[in-house]
Amino acid sequence: MKVLCTICARGGSKGVPNKNIRQLLGKPLIVWTIEQAINSNLFDKIVVSSDSEDILKIAKENGAEVFFKREPKLSGDEVGKIEVIRDALLKSENFFQTTFNVIVDLDVTSPVRTSEDIIKAFKTFIDNDYDILFSVAPSRKNPYFNMIEIDQNGTVRLCKTLNQPIKRRQDAPRVYDMNASIYIWKRNILINHNNLFLDKTGIYVMGEESAYDIDSELDLLIVECIMRKRQSVTKR
Repeated sequence: MKVLCTICARGGSKGVPNKNIRQLLGKPLIVWTIEQAINSNLFDKIVVSSDSEDILKIAKENGAEVFFKREPKLSGDEVGKIEVIRDALLKSENFFQTTFNVIVDLDVTSPVRTSEDIIKAFKTFIDNDYDILFSVAPSRKNPYFNMIEIDQNGTVRLCKTLNQPIKRRQDAPRVYDMNASIYIWKRNILINHNNLFLDKTGIYVMGEESAYDIDSELDLLIVECIMRKRQSVTKR
């Protein structure tokens, strides 16, 4: 089995300028993800896709494979991530002259994951023969209990209801947030599908702190606090 890791990092960012190479506890943000991928010992190749020369330079210096620059047509805000990952896969197969059976994408903006998370998610994917697996975190809000919507008539109501009213959050169906951290595909599924939700889609549940991915300066502060605390515990 050949396993490819893709790390996709655009140069442009509106919420946090240059966020993929912003310093986080002494390292550019993307380096945390590259090191987690390397330390997992799962991957035949770890490939970075970016439209930024600065990002590509830092990625190469820190052990990732860098052999192409992403085209402008795949670098805009409107481009879906699956399309970018598929592009990285096909370019990697052409460059390395091999076929990858499994593709794991790690999002740069979710550095709270660990190498152990990557290993466990991969094992869950293989053990259950999933077509797709993505990571999630327990949701703080529940659409059956404390999330509301306003319908076209202006009526306020719960987003989702059951036959019996839910009186306690603990009695509501368990729900999760997609935490944009780990995605895994079988090759043929990534090539042929643009949808994550198939009959054989699985999830890997991470800790509540993993729900924070960096889309704003506040997110960056929260993630830095979480990771600094983790480092201090590790050093004890």
